[in-house]
Amino acid sequence: MAEILIKENESLDDAMKRFKKKVQDAGILQEMKKREYYEPPSVRRKQKMWAASKKRKKIKRK
Repeated sequence: MAEILIKENESLDDAMKRFKKKVQDAGILQEMKKREYYEPPSVRRKQKMWAASKKRKKIKRK
């Protein structure tokens, strides 16, 4: 969990900026979006295979 301590004489905007950066670095939002809906293992495998195929095609083009 991202956690920050507000420093003395620090504006709320600066604290929010630091918090958002920590959340983004920790990957919390990406994880939340990934877990928003249940995805069966079969679908996960298909997507993984599709991504690998796409990556191979991209490498082959270069």
